[in-house]
Amino acid sequence: MHPTADGIETPDSILIIDFGSQVTQLIARRVREAGVYSEIAPFSRAAEALARLNPKGVILSGGPASVTAAESPRADPAIFEASIPVLGICYGQQVMVEQLGGRIASGLHGEFGRAFVEVAGECRLFDGLWAVGQKHQVWMSHGDRVEALPEGFHVVAASPGAPFAATADETRRFYGVQFHPEVAHTPDGAKLLSNFAHHVCGLAGDWSMAEFRAAKVQAIRDQVGDGRVICGLSGGVDSAVAAVLIHEAIGSQLTCVFVDHGLLRTGEAEQVVGLFRHHYGIPLVHVEAAEQFLGGLAGLTDPEAKRKFIGRTFVEVFESEAARIGGAEFLAQGTLYPDVIESVSFTGGPSVTIKSHHNVGGLPERMNMKLVEPLRELFKDEVRELGKELGLPDAFVARHPFPGPGLAIRIPGEVTAARCDTLRAADAIFLEEIRSANLYDAIWQAFAVLLPVKTVGVMGDGRTYADVCALRAVTATDGMTADVYPFDAGFLGRVATRIVNEVPGINRVVYDHTSKPPGTIEWE
Repeated sequence: MHPTADGIETPDSILIIDFGSQVTQLIARRVREAGVYSEIAPFSRAAEALARLNPKGVILSGGPASVTAAESPRADPAIFEASIPVLGICYGQQVMVEQLGGRIASGLHGEFGRAFVEVAGECRLFDGLWAVGQKHQVWMSHGDRVEALPEGFHVVAASPGAPFAATADETRRFYGVQFHPEVAHTPDGAKLLSNFAHHVCGLAGDWSMAEFRAAKVQAIRDQVGDGRVICGLSGGVDSAVAAVLIHEAIGSQLTCVFVDHGLLRTGEAEQVVGLFRHHYGIPLVHVEAAEQFLGGLAGLTDPEAKRKFIGRTFVEVFESEAARIGGAEFLAQGTLYPDVIESVSFTGGPSVTIKSHHNVGGLPERMNMKLVEPLRELFKDEVRELGKELGLPDAFVARHPFPGPGLAIRIPGEVTAARCDTLRAADAIFLEEIRSANLYDAIWQAFAVLLPVKTVGVMGDGRTYADVCALRAVTATDGMTADVYPFDAGFLGRVATRIVNEVPGINRVVYDHTSKPPGTIEWE
C-alpha cells in the first residue's frame, strides 16, 4: 500500500492504458491473477490516472487504429518520463516505438491468428520462461508492424511476419510485444505478464481480497464520516455485496431500500428481506410496488420501452422512499468495473443500451447525493470472491446474475401478472433440475423465457393451443463473453416434461443453443 497524490492509501498497482482493444479487460484480469492490483484508464485520461494511482508500471493496450494515421491515439509523454517500467502490446508497442523515435510500416504487413516467435535475445520479460533459440506459440492480430527501433531498443523475439515481435530497452525498462499475451491462444502469455509485474516492476504479488476488504472498509468510513447512506437492493449479487461491505464499515448509518417490482424470481423477495433485515440486522425498507410496475407495463411491447419504463419508475419509487427516510447524504450503488470501463471508453460503444438493460442508470441530480461505489474496481467474479470473504451465504454469492428489469426482459411482448406467474413457475423448475444435477455452479446464467408465440399441441386426447417456453444456459467467467452450456438430451427431456406437465399454459419447450457475444447474455 502507498499514498497517492490525494493522500488515499491504495495498493501497489499497474496502470493499463486503453487504446480501444476488445481484450483490454483481459490484461487487467491477467495482472490481477498474478496477485497485483490493476486499473484501466483510456489514453485520453492517462496523466490523470498516473498521478492518482502512482503505479509501479504501465501497460499500453492494443487498439484498432493505425499509428501512421493522422490523429490516431498517442500515449501521454508523462508515461515515458515517469521512470517506471512500460510494456506495449500490439498497438501499444507501435505507439511507444513511434513516439520514442522509431518507425512503423503500414498496410501490407498484416498477421492474424496463431504464429510462432523465436527468441532472439535475453530480457527480464522472459526470465525463467523463454530461452534464446526456443520457439513459442503466440496470437497475432495486427495490420501494421515495427520497421525501425528507437535508440536503446533491441529485438528479443521475431516471427516470419513480425521481425520485431518482441523488443526491449533494459536500461529504461521499456518492453514491447507485437502479439497478445493476454489471450488464451498465447499459452505462456499470462506468465509473461506475471514476469512483467513481478520481475520487471518488482511487485510482490500479494494483493488479496482480504486486503481489498480492509482498505475499502476504511475508505468508506473516511468518505462517509458521520453521514447516512441509502442503498438500493435489487436481490442480485452486486448490491448485496455492496450493502454488506458498507454495513461492516458504518453499521446503522446505512439504510437499504428494496423495491419489489413484481418481476422477481420465485421466493426472491423473501430471501432478500430475510437475509438483510433478519440475519444482518440492516435497516431495510421493503417497498411493494408490483401493482405500479405491472400497471405501467400494460400495452408495452418494445424491449427498450419496457426497460426505460422500469428504470424510470424504479427511480421515482426510490426517490420517494429516500425523501421519506430523509437525512441521507450518500447513495450506494453496486457499480462494477466493466460498467466503469464501458462508460469511459474513448471509442464510445453501446453503453447507453447496456445500462438501460442492466440497471437504472443513476438517480436524478435533484437528489443532490454523493455516490458510494465500493465495488467499482472489481470484476463480477471478484465481487463473488469478496462476498465469500464477507461471509455472505452461497445462495447470494453464487446465484446467477439477474438483470434490473427482472422477468420483463424474459417476456418478449407484453408483460402481465399472469405471464410473470407462468414464467416464474417454469424458471423455478429449470433451476431446480439444474441444482439436482449439480450443474448450478458450472453455469454462469440459466433462465426460462416465455415466448410471444403459441403453438398447437396434443396432450392426452385433446388438442391444445398454448405458449412456448425457451430455456437458455451459458458459461462465462465474468459475464463479458458467454458460450452455450451443453446439456445432454436426457436432462433437457426431464425439464421439458416437468414444465409441460406442471405449468398450465405451456405445451412446448425449446432450448436455445446459440452462443452470443459480450453484452448479450440476457434474452432481449
